[in-house]
Amino acid sequence: MKAITINRYGSIDVLEYSEIQEPKITPNQLLVKIHATSVNPVDWKIRQGQLQLLSGFNFPIVLGCDLSGVVLEVGEKVENFEPGDEIYTFVNPLSGGAYAEYIAVPANTAALKPKNMNYCQAAAVPVAGLTAFQALLDLGQIRPGKKVLINGASGGVGTFAVQIAKAMKAEVIGVCSSKNITLIESLGVNRVIDYNHVDFTKESEQYDIIFDAVGKESFLTSENVLKSEGVYISTLPTVENLPSTFFTLFMPGKKSKLILAQPNPHDLISLRELIEDGLVKSVIDRTYKLAEIAEAHAYSEMGHAVGKIVITNEEISLVE
Repeated sequence: MKAITINRYGSIDVLEYSEIQEPKITPNQLLVKIHATSVNPVDWKIRQGQLQLLSGFNFPIVLGCDLSGVVLEVGEKVENFEPGDEIYTFVNPLSGGAYAEYIAVPANTAALKPKNMNYCQAAAVPVAGLTAFQALLDLGQIRPGKKVLINGASGGVGTFAVQIAKAMKAEVIGVCSSKNITLIESLGVNRVIDYNHVDFTKESEQYDIIFDAVGKESFLTSENVLKSEGVYISTLPTVENLPSTFFTLFMPGKKSKLILAQPNPHDLISLRELIEDGLVKSVIDRTYKLAEIAEAHAYSEMGHAVGKIVITNEEISLVE
């Protein structure tokens, strides 16, 4: 099968369009033909070697974690899927495997994809959508009427976070650049803050939840604009955030938390329901073919993507 592999860490030049052996499934797995995947920052951070202590040196490595596709084969112990099912999920980025034609995934991490999404739209959801969903619902305990600030509202995680928070009937404030204000307003925010002109951490307004979807701030810089029982949630385990996350765990009042999304089928089903109800959609910046992965990585590394960057297998229609 065709796959994108790396045989060493480095720049986009290490990405190779290769022929590798098709995966074999275990009794609890699904063999999936991947129709689409996406680029997440963790993918190119692994490629660069930033996470090599975790990703190891067992080359070749197939990158990629998001996926949507069709089940071709089910393991003998799998009861809730059958060949022909259209599914979506993500795999551990450190093990990867989604930049390929086929993949073996644990059945207990997958869910049927939304019926009103094509494969490209569905592939944009798992990592970013679950990060936003689990951050807001599990860590933030979001409720109707809560005041929620999304920092990085125009990014892959941020666009989902805005829509999920609105679906939960929260008051949502999105932080983005001026060129993305119209998009964020179209997703239903109550107010937009242009970070080029306003520093939300210096304002007097306070929030129940600050979801830092881009990891640009910290609990310490945001503490003054959190309500007395407010929660700051970050996607990045930075040097600034790790101590705060530890110490606030044992203290009353304001909390600092970190989100590391897990491919939970129950949450994927909940997201699917929001999507099928028309409350959440994928915002896709650009779509590339699998063989164009280097170009896609280069664009992602620039940090200007609005929503998600999606990768489609060359033989698959973009609107299937």
